[in-house]
Amino acid sequence: MTDIELRHLATMTAVVDEGSFSRAAARLGYTQSTVSQQIAALEKTVGGAVFDRPGGPRPVRLTPLGQVVLTHGRDLLTRTHAMVDAIDRFRAGEGRIDIGTFQSLSIALLPRLVVALREEFPACDIRLFEEESDPPRVDDVDLMFYDGRTDGDVEHRKLLDDPYVLVARRGDFPDGPVPLAGLHLAPMVAWPADCDQPRIEAAFARAGVHPRIVFRSAGNDAVLSMVRAGIGSAVLPRLALSRVDDSLTVHELDPAFPPREIYLLWRAGRTHSPLAARAIELALGIAATLP
Repeated sequence: MTDIELRHLATMTAVVDEGSFSRAAARLGYTQSTVSQQIAALEKTVGGAVFDRPGGPRPVRLTPLGQVVLTHGRDLLTRTHAMVDAIDRFRAGEGRIDIGTFQSLSIALLPRLVVALREEFPACDIRLFEEESDPPRVDDVDLMFYDGRTDGDVEHRKLLDDPYVLVARRGDFPDGPVPLAGLHLAPMVAWPADCDQPRIEAAFARAGVHPRIVFRSAGNDAVLSMVRAGIGSAVLPRLALSRVDDSLTVHELDPAFPPREIYLLWRAGRTHSPLAARAIELALGIAATLP
């Protein structure tokens, strides 16, 4: 039974639909003898006749064996056509892509990437997952935006350097860079210790500076709201400052902290769909335009 060919099943369904070998041949672009040969080959494979042939103008009729073959053959042809269509859509890029991201990238870069992908691939299925697990679960997605490199079976492309800056309520600091020494024991709003905050606090510690943390929140808006309220300043990556208004000022640090490095990660050896490959190209282009 493994010798059944899809073309023989397609010919059989054409004969059933058209009611005769000659009309099936016309529909398929075959000669009538070719149709007869393919049906004969199918009957040899399944071990019996699939059609009763009354002759003359009367239509051919399915045998009981033919009915079994037709029922499963139509289902097989339907699934085959669906597979071919899915492959064609995959090659055209109109498939699904799962992208992992994190808070500031979700605001600064990801919306532009989604718009660009939808413009090029209107039928694409884009699914986004925001988390900041360490290490990142790269195997769960096609692409992962991450603030750093990671060990393991992972490939990466660097997108940009994201410098750390001090954000403060207007008037709390003079214009220009702020010396780190001036932040020693100063009140400060910060992320929780399981976000990017350990890098920031380690950089302070290396400089012998120890700010006094008065509030922690994983939400950038909450951190900035508390800075506006005047309970302390905050050191954040520049990409996190999407909602800075005139009530706040942004200052470079002196000396500057090493910048946060933003990468695009994926599982090593993965063959990208055209959609994922294009997403990588677009992300690199968008990252190059970020201020």
